[in-house]
Formats: sequence, C-alpha cells, structure tokens
Amino acid sequence: MNEFEKENKYLRAKKQVAAIKKFYTSLLYYLVVIIFLACLNYYTNEWSNPWFLWAALGWGIGIVIHALKAFRYMPFVNKNWEERKIKEFMDNDNEPVDNRWN
Repeated sequence: MNEFEKENKYLRAKKQVAAIKKFYTSLLYYLVVIIFLACLNYYTNEWSNPWFLWAALGWGIGIVIHALKAFRYMPFVNKNWEERKIKEFMDNDNEPVDNRWN
C-alpha cells in the first residue's frame, strides 16, 4: 500500500470518527432537552397532556437518521451511490459548456 492510499484511508477514518462523535453529542443534547421537557410537562400538568412526546418523536426521527448516516447504514445514500450518480451525470452530459447554464 503506498503512502497516498494510507493517507486517504486515514482521512476517511478520521471523517467517520468525527461524524460518530457529532452523533453522540447530538444524542446527549437530545436526552438532556427531552428530560427537561418531560420534567416541565410533569410539573405543569402532571402528565394529563404529555406534549413533550411530540418533541421527542420529531427530534427522535432526526436523531435516528443522524445515527444511520454516522454509522453508514444508509445504503441508498453512501459513497458508492454518490460516485455512481456523478459518473451517470457526467456520462449523460453532452451539452457544450457555454450553453449549460443558459
């Protein structure tokens, strides 16, 4: 393995570690805010109207999507998909450069 490939692997691994770290930070914020909202909900109406669940559900969907991306469980939007789409668009692009944006 040459130096360029090692550097490339290192940069990809570093990028994935940063994405996972960002996910865990988001998860921590989610838990803190949802617990706070649950306590506030209990304090104001003692669970007669559990409105904090709407915030937990909405934000929770975003957290799940973030986890899927961070741990690379999104097969339809991964690096191979991006590369295939770029190649497809490049292959289908037959217009001259001057007329493309007009």
